[in-house]
Amino acid sequence: MKKRHEVLFNLLESCRSEVLAVSDTVTAEDAEKIPAGFHNNFRWNLGHIYLDQYLWIQAVTKEKADIPENFNNWFGYGTSPANFTEETPSYAELKELLKAQPARIKELYGDRLEEEFPPTEMGMHTIEQVLVRTIFHEGMHLQTILDIKKCM
Repeated sequence: MKKRHEVLFNLLESCRSEVLAVSDTVTAEDAEKIPAGFHNNFRWNLGHIYLDQYLWIQAVTKEKADIPENFNNWFGYGTSPANFTEETPSYAELKELLKAQPARIKELYGDRLEEEFPPTEMGMHTIEQVLVRTIFHEGMHLQTILDIKKCM
């Protein structure tokens, strides 16, 4: 594996560790709260981070990604906790999925990072480019959950 790919996966792990560390300081009960001025809660943000990584990989590869059924209905762009059902994964389940995801992505796509695909609407045409984008996106959601925590 190229050095830049190792750095990319280290960044993914590092950002994910930050998200999980903050999440470990919030109870499942508090993870359901939506403070004034926010549209979503901790649990929604965790599910959205998980979903986003796979949606963008799927968008560039055009291959079915490892997305559990109904995740897009619960955690996709424009959804909210109002879309949750009794089947929606719990806070603890989402944390476990997030914990396992970086290794799963490395296993599935680590040797395909530079494979060329037709570009997405954002111009990305490799999995490597997608991961750069999703790590940035995860950092934005990390800030959101930190802001939600401050308002609790």
